Amino acid sequence: MEEIMSPLVTAVNHEELIDELMRTYGQEIQQLVYSYVHNETIAEDLTQEIFVKCFKSLDSFKGKSSIKTWLWRIAINHSKDYLKSWYSRSVKAADDFSYIANESSDSIEQTIIQQDEDVQLAYAVMQLPIKYREVIYLFYYEECSIKEIAAVLEVNQNTIKSRLRKGKSVLKERLEGSRWKND
Repeated sequence: MEEIMSPLVTAVNHEELIDELMRTYGQEIQQLVYSYVHNETIAEDLTQEIFVKCFKSLDSFKGKSSIKTWLWRIAINHSKDYLKSWYSRSVKAADDFSYIANESSDSIEQTIIQQDEDVQLAYAVMQLPIKYREVIYLFYYEECSIKEIAAVLEVNQNTIKSRLRKGKSVLKERLEGSRWKND
């Protein structure tokens, strides 16, 4: 789908626009939120809240960035606000880490090995400090460009490059350390 741009935001029917945004970006936003809260149920709830907030704020979208970037910024801020909230610190729901198996492997053994490695990688990414985790997530999982990430996080592109390099370095150290312990 083509990027939904500012002229559509001024369209009469905001409900249709929100429906389209939810169809186009809903799953990605939920995954982004999950990378912050580490809980599927909470991520679903926050994603719904994000789209409600987006609906209420459509008139404030100025078109200085893509609507996707604007939506990501809302999602990141809402996730961070949730993590800072009393509720988040006081009431912790059970972990609900979901994993979708890769069915394309030739053998069961390869599938199991790949699943284990994927889970270890996802776990290692989730354990990174937030400033590295969000950059790694947006770059590798959402396939955002350095420029898009800089716009979403409202930091300089060189800062994004540095965080990406440092995040990969920390991940490499942690993953090599866990492999050494398992051998």
